[in-house]
Amino acid sequence: MLKTILSISGKPGLYKLVSRGKNMLIVEALADKKRFPAYGNEKIVSLGDIAIYTEEDDVPLSEVLTAMKKKEDGAVVALDLKKASSDELFAYLAEVLPGFDRDRVHASDVKKLISWYNLLVNSGMTDFEEETVAEENAEEEK
Repeated sequence: MLKTILSISGKPGLYKLVSRGKNMLIVEALADKKRFPAYGNEKIVSLGDIAIYTEEDDVPLSEVLTAMKKKEDGAVVALDLKKASSDELFAYLAEVLPGFDRDRVHASDVKKLISWYNLLVNSGMTDFEEETVAEENAEEEK
């Protein structure tokens, strides 16, 4: 599921990939369901390609979002992002991902992670590991 959810640099929120056109993608905003083209000159990143730095290895975003879902019982994060200090943000991330790299993960990254999680939950997208299980089953059949 996360492969079709996109972040577009310079635009707030997350977007769902609807279709591909010539030299552009048609995306739909998760917040208001408006569709528009996203062009190749914009920095577009799939959430499935994002990982969080840890002291050992990088952890895929799907695992972090799944841990957040377990911690919050599928509800949105109650932390007020506008008023939260960096210490509060790092304390929250430490509960979800204890071994995160404190030198390379910034408070703004944690804010973005929490806001993305809340947006996904509000949009009804909470199956963060669905594709990886299906891919593993397909590989085992081969």
